[in-house]
Amino acid sequence: MERKCVQTRDGVTLSYLTGGRGPAVLLMGGWSQAATLFDRQFRDFAQTHTVYALDNRGHGDSQKPSDGYRIQRMAKDLLDVVEALGLTEFDIVAHSLSVAIVWAYLDMFGTTNPPRRLIFIDQPAALLARPSWTQKQISQAGAVISSLETLDDLLTRIRATDTIEDHLSIIRSMFTAKVGNADLQKLATENLKLPREYAAALIENNIVQDWRSFLPNISQTTLVFAGAGSIHPLASQEFIANCIPQAALEVVSEEDGGSHFLMFENPALFNEKALRFLNH
Repeated sequence: MERKCVQTRDGVTLSYLTGGRGPAVLLMGGWSQAATLFDRQFRDFAQTHTVYALDNRGHGDSQKPSDGYRIQRMAKDLLDVVEALGLTEFDIVAHSLSVAIVWAYLDMFGTTNPPRRLIFIDQPAALLARPSWTQKQISQAGAVISSLETLDDLLTRIRATDTIEDHLSIIRSMFTAKVGNADLQKLATENLKLPREYAAALIENNIVQDWRSFLPNISQTTLVFAGAGSIHPLASQEFIANCIPQAALEVVSEEDGGSHFLMFENPALFNEKALRFLNH
């Protein structure tokens, strides 16, 4: 894979890794994740696709401006990337927070520069529970943040993160016990390239959004991946797959590495199922 960069319309340099030949596919990691999160996808995907793995604004090797850590701003960044690369037909594989970026992209630019096929990995539609919601609504939304006070506590922890161990104390539950400490530390080192103040601003903006009413507007053929051992309830991914008219759900068992990072834990299974979908 070769590292290259593009510039957004507001002058921010975004880094990406690219390689392979064939139809274009964009790989987008979740909160704090760099393009290197997809190291275990590159070889297989590059056999049949031209791969573009993006470092979102502030992430990885991308520039770290003091502003723009909002889902809608990053959706505009995605449009700038698509236009700069001259992509007219492309698929997107998005993980976690980047799924919300894709939803915002589709909402604002989906009729101008639409992707062809979509793969969503384990992002709930609404992460913050509202006081009036029933338990069923909370579960279907994937509202794992129970209150504004809980959100504030999380943001305080993120801003106070000074070390890899501090960060791992926040994300370790997102993996199964099979993932070794060396792999976790390597990921955490990449994660911390996003300054924690910016990381807190971005996750806060993501958590307060509610995409439930938008999901039926997605017209693309979509594959939703869920991990049975994820921190997010399976009902939240079933809800998303049921709301999107042309969506199917793929559930990875906990025994098979079905965590929030299922593509990292079981790349062979994920790559086979994802590429079968994209190449169909």
